[in-house]
Amino acid sequence: MKILVTGICGFAASVLARSLLEHRPDLTIIGIDNLSRKGSETNIEPLRALGCDIRIGDVRDLSLLDSLPDCNWILDCAANPSVLAGVDGSSSRDLVDQNLYGTVNLLELCKKWNAGFTLMSTSRVYSIAAMAALPISQSASRFEMPPTASGPGWSHAGITEDFSTQPPVSLYGSTKLCSEWLALEYGEAFGFPVWINRCGVLAGAGQFGKADQGIFSYWIHSWIAARPLRYIGFGGSGLQVRDCLHPRDLASVLLRQIDHRGNDKPRIVNFSGGIENSMSLKELSSWCADKSGPAAPHNDPALLSHSDAIRPFDIPWAILDSSLAEKTWGWKPEATLKMILCEIHDHAMENPSWLDLVAG
Repeated sequence: MKILVTGICGFAASVLARSLLEHRPDLTIIGIDNLSRKGSETNIEPLRALGCDIRIGDVRDLSLLDSLPDCNWILDCAANPSVLAGVDGSSSRDLVDQNLYGTVNLLELCKKWNAGFTLMSTSRVYSIAAMAALPISQSASRFEMPPTASGPGWSHAGITEDFSTQPPVSLYGSTKLCSEWLALEYGEAFGFPVWINRCGVLAGAGQFGKADQGIFSYWIHSWIAARPLRYIGFGGSGLQVRDCLHPRDLASVLLRQIDHRGNDKPRIVNFSGGIENSMSLKELSSWCADKSGPAAPHNDPALLSHSDAIRPFDIPWAILDSSLAEKTWGWKPEATLKMILCEIHDHAMENPSWLDLVAG
């Protein structure tokens, strides 16, 4: 089987490519990446050493896409993943062009090749207003959902696939949501299988962490490097919570999806670390202090609080409920939060200049 992986030199896609080959060494993987994310160039040669055919280019380049050999499946991981993209001074037109119209180009390839399609989507398709309205309580270390609370598409276990996707969801979230709709429409219209995998926060060693994306990696690397850190929004408390998932845990279910030819399973499914793999920034700081010793002076917990201002599209609590994935695919994450954090920590210790490499 021949699989086209877009954004293959990014963190998630590069991990998935390696993991797919570990599960099924006879796969042929062709990858496209425009190397727009600083640090992604470090994955080119390691992937080629595994036999991946890496093409440097953009999913918006029709001549490049036309030059590709026919593939049996497309795994679409190419996107600008920042929730602030398009409103942080970067081009909103470029964001839409890359995240949405790039996906349309890939769907046209599926139509041409009669290939299946998997879209790596995001928790950011869920309504920000609806999430901000959830009855969140506050403990000393995190925002929490009361154990007995529940409502349409949500509970203590997290957000389900039925939760509202009503705007606002951010420009990034909207491009992914529109890509989901178009992928499903293309699949129905032209008779090829489509899977939409909505992922929680992905994290692991080698991630190109920044303050607005890859927060677990960014925080741990910055703590060890004694770089300034700060809590932003929500009273400068650091209580905002996210779940955490290692992308390699998705490889086995991706292969099962590719092999499945029936119409008996839902096309849109959440995959995340869930409540068990969730953590607040304040808790992450405590973990860093316990693991790496006392904080640098400017990262003293008493000084981390910074601002009451909330960044656009920020939310206090974002945990996905993956019970549908467990019910329909028998899937559960294998990497625990501690395993993921320790993996990132070890990588940071071995690569002290990592933040310089991937900044920008």
